[in-house]
Amino acid sequence: MLAFQDEFTRAEADAIESEFQRIKDNVYLDHAGTTLYPESLIDASGKVLKENLFCNPHTCKVTGDLIDQARYRILQHFNTDATEYALIFTANATAALKLVGECFNFGEDANSTGAFYYCQENHTSILGMREVVRTNRLYVLTKDEILKNLNNTNGFSKNGAVQEISANAKNELKCNSLVAYSAQCNFSGYKMPLDTIEAIQKYGLVEHGTQISDKAKVAAADSNYYICLDTASYVATNFLDLRKYKPDFCCISFYKMFGFPTGVGALLVSKRGQSVLHKSYYGGGTVNIAMTRQNFHEKRANFTTRFEDGTVPFLSITSLLEGFRTLERLVPATVKQRSAQRISAHVYGLAKYAHDALAALKHTNGAPLIEFYNHNGYNDIALQGGVVTFNVLHDDGTYVGFAEVSCIAAVHNILIRTGCFCNPGACQWFLRLSNADIRKQYEAGHVCSDFTDLVDGMPTGAVRMSFGYMTRVTDVDKAVAMIRDCYLTTAAARLRIMESAKLPDALRHVPQRLRPQLKRICIYPIKSCGAFDITTAWPLTNSGFKYDRSWMIVDVNGMAITQKHFTRLCLIRPIVKLKEDILELRFPGMSAVQVPLQMDAVSAANRIESSFCQSKVCNDLVEGLDCGEEVGNWLSDCLETTGLRLVRQNAERRTQDGVSKDISLANQAQFLLVNRASVRWLANKVETEKEPLDYTVDRFRGNLILETASPFEENSFEEISIGGVDFKVDGFCTRCQMICIDQHSGQKTNEPLRTIAREFGGKIRFGIYLSLKTPQTENALVSCSEEVRIKKQEEHEAEQ
Repeated sequence: MLAFQDEFTRAEADAIESEFQRIKDNVYLDHAGTTLYPESLIDASGKVLKENLFCNPHTCKVTGDLIDQARYRILQHFNTDATEYALIFTANATAALKLVGECFNFGEDANSTGAFYYCQENHTSILGMREVVRTNRLYVLTKDEILKNLNNTNGFSKNGAVQEISANAKNELKCNSLVAYSAQCNFSGYKMPLDTIEAIQKYGLVEHGTQISDKAKVAAADSNYYICLDTASYVATNFLDLRKYKPDFCCISFYKMFGFPTGVGALLVSKRGQSVLHKSYYGGGTVNIAMTRQNFHEKRANFTTRFEDGTVPFLSITSLLEGFRTLERLVPATVKQRSAQRISAHVYGLAKYAHDALAALKHTNGAPLIEFYNHNGYNDIALQGGVVTFNVLHDDGTYVGFAEVSCIAAVHNILIRTGCFCNPGACQWFLRLSNADIRKQYEAGHVCSDFTDLVDGMPTGAVRMSFGYMTRVTDVDKAVAMIRDCYLTTAAARLRIMESAKLPDALRHVPQRLRPQLKRICIYPIKSCGAFDITTAWPLTNSGFKYDRSWMIVDVNGMAITQKHFTRLCLIRPIVKLKEDILELRFPGMSAVQVPLQMDAVSAANRIESSFCQSKVCNDLVEGLDCGEEVGNWLSDCLETTGLRLVRQNAERRTQDGVSKDISLANQAQFLLVNRASVRWLANKVETEKEPLDYTVDRFRGNLILETASPFEENSFEEISIGGVDFKVDGFCTRCQMICIDQHSGQKTNEPLRTIAREFGGKIRFGIYLSLKTPQTENALVSCSEEVRIKKQEEHEAEQ
């Protein structure tokens, strides 16, 4: 491991560790979610409650005085006082943000209101403000667009002079705009330079970002600008100096600072901000008088009191005082640093240590194991907090799902956070997802807080480690060792780890994903025509799936035609209707045509036999039965070629290389297996001609579409069992130009054949051939719901 210089002395570290004995063998790395409470905080809070009689503060002066002490202590912690900021108690930071959104005055004139601007990399609590703000002018800003204000503080002027806004003077401008962003991103740990606050307040915005509403843009010179700073993540491990930086609104959740109590937060409002925060609703304790038989009331003069509807959580507020005392006892201030500054240095050091240790992990091919998500790396504490966010990669660069990492961590008693952490904007930015990608993931079933971690191989979230003052370097070592030992090995080894442990209910499905899963079954009733997807259990015959490549189309010479010369064959969609005992053929722009599944049911008058009913398929002799004039004419019209006929194979066996074998009209084998994970790997390598993953899968025209944890696992298969049916591997499938035909349009492309040739040194192999290991009974069925079991070549060798 790399070197780590702890901020705390040995005595301090020991005192802190003694407060968290309940952690035992667990490793807790989700301090951005909530930090842990020290035992002495609970003891001290309980003692205060047991030794005092606290009544409703509207009745009891003692309780009211204690609440005022808490207000004073909170403001003192942020280096300010009541002459600069009012403190409104709320349920949490989210409630504080909602209060600002509901009460901010964007302008008295409904036709001339200011705008609501918010940073893309924000908690959903800021996005929710869009629903309650009283303006239709909504804009989203990137981090970089906000940062531009640092270098362009004189970017706007009015009448040739810089327009600055005085905090004490009455605003002369007609409307007010609100700009909301986080002091520290809870996704990446990036710290927004707080000099942006004054720059925007004085000179407006250099960039207005992207408009997400239909209304016209508000000119910067026509609006006052106010800053709403979400500090929930920041103040948990950093010192916010409100004497130096003066946001108009500041939102806090105290459980992120102390771990206890929950259910109490605060909104700090500057003197300047108080002038534009207007509240209509009033409830218990916020008015001097309210009448029932007349619509009359008078609100209290005190600004704070007007916004605290009902009774504040006074018993929880008493614990805040103990929280400050406990924190400053465990992490005492020094001559040069406050307690919060020392905590900031500690968690940043741990984050840098963890980042560097993870960055050093490589696969055997030299590929990195970890993909990190941060803006500036870990070289400047002013820009990066105690957060490390990442995804784990396979050796081919594909992603390991975060749910699997969470599952492995749970087995090792390591508590980490996975997903998007209620910050969809940062998630989208760092994962490089388009709006269409996000909607596609949602349509695939992914919603916030679930464990749908990969959609078509793309991650829906990430893994986050976040640190607190009680985090030890050994905690980081254990987490890094877990990732190293579990992800620089095989999927089979990880599966054994998870199967040996009792997992939380929410993660019990994850081990199943490491097992091979049969995703689709496809048959191709007519050789070289479109696929028919099987949605139920499907019968087997000794030559393959029932009705798979049982028909072919031949020309006037009796030769089978294929997509190599008739690319539009793929647009002919055969549909097997078992109950009706018919095969229905469809083609764009034409009426469907039907033929019977059983040729012996055709009357002699409709049955035509001629010389072209004997055809050659891949140099093999095939005997067939003509399916009649109607379907023949229909095919000729489809493909604009005269003399075409549909021929049904006369028997399950055909002569191949002079030997009679159990095989239909397929080229080489009874079954073709394609691994969806391998196709995903290939699709990611294709540099042009991008398409949906399933379209690429369809190009390979497999019967069994399997998905394994890693690409190309199928190359080591020796046998595969699906339910009670055993298959043996007959070899690799050598590919030709047919995979360059888009099976949904019939258009020829250069891909993916070009990429296969480039990546595999000219060896054009993709997929494996299978055949039945033993003859099947008439009742044998295969479905996607069956368990898949694999026997690999190395396992066979080990048995020998």
